Amino acid sequence: MTQGFIAIDWGSTHLRAWLYREGVCIDERRCESGIAHPAGKTSAEIFDTVTNGWQQEEFPVVMAGMVGSNLGLMPAAYLPCPTRLDELVHHLTQVKGNQWIVPGLSINHAGNCNVMRGEETQLLGAWKTRPAPFYIMPGTHCKWVAAEGGVIHDFRTVMTGELHNLLMNKSLIGAGLPQQHMDHEAFLAGAQKGLSGTGGLSRLFEVRASHVLGNMPKELVSEYLSGVLIGGEIAEMQALYGLQTLRDVTIIANPVLSQRYINVLEMADITSTFLEGDDAFLAGIRNIIHELG
Repeated sequence: MTQGFIAIDWGSTHLRAWLYREGVCIDERRCESGIAHPAGKTSAEIFDTVTNGWQQEEFPVVMAGMVGSNLGLMPAAYLPCPTRLDELVHHLTQVKGNQWIVPGLSINHAGNCNVMRGEETQLLGAWKTRPAPFYIMPGTHCKWVAAEGGVIHDFRTVMTGELHNLLMNKSLIGAGLPQQHMDHEAFLAGAQKGLSGTGGLSRLFEVRASHVLGNMPKELVSEYLSGVLIGGEIAEMQALYGLQTLRDVTIIANPVLSQRYINVLEMADITSTFLEGDDAFLAGIRNIIHELG
C-alpha cells in the first residue's frame, strides 16, 4: 500500500483536505473556496493553494464532491443505481498524473430523478465500517439512501438545509427578526408540527403568523422553523419508504446536525445511530487508496 495520500472533500461551499503519511493524518486544511464560491480563482489555482507544500506529486490525490462537476477540475461520471459501492474505484476520473476524482451516483427513471457527489464516498466508508440497510445524510441537501450489502438501490434528496437558509434570509418568514437563539424546546415544538405530515406548505406561513400573533418569541423563529422542516422531511420519507425499511438507520453528518435528526427520528419511533461525516469520508478514501495499491 502507498506510504501516504491526499484526500479532498470539495463541495459547493467548502473544501476540506487531509494529508496522510504512514496511516497518520499529519495535516488538515479547510477553506470556504467551494466550487460555487471560487473567490476569483480557478479550480486548479485553489487546488495548488490548498495542497501547497504537501508533495502532491509524490502521493496519490483522491477527490470527491462537486470537484467532479462541470464547474470543477474535470467532469466525472455518474454511476447509475443500483450499483455496488466497491465499483467506485473502477470508475475514477484521472485529472492528471496521480490525481483522481471519485464518480457520483445517479437515479433516472419516471419515479425518481436524483444525483449525488461526495456522499458516495462517505457511503463507501460507512459500508466498510458500519454496514446498515439505510443511511440518512443531513446537510444542505439531505440524502436518504437505501443500501443493502454494499449496493445502493435508491436514494432521495431533500433540500431542507437550503430551504431553511432561503426562508430565513430571503423570505417574509425571516424579515425583520432579531438575532436568533438556540432553543431545544422550540425546535422540538416545530418538529412535532412538521411530523404531523399534513399541510407541509401551509405550515411554513404559520411560522411567521406564530410570532406575529405573539405565540412565539421572535428570537426562536429559526429553531422552530428548523424543527418544522426536519419533521416534515422525516414524515415525507417515512411515508415514502415505510417503517419496515426505516427499521434501523445510520445518520452520517457532523454531531450537532445529526443530533437534531436523532431527536426527531426518535419522536417518529425510528431508531438511529450516528457516524461522523469526516470519519466516513476518510474511511471511503482509504478503501479506494488501498484498491489503487
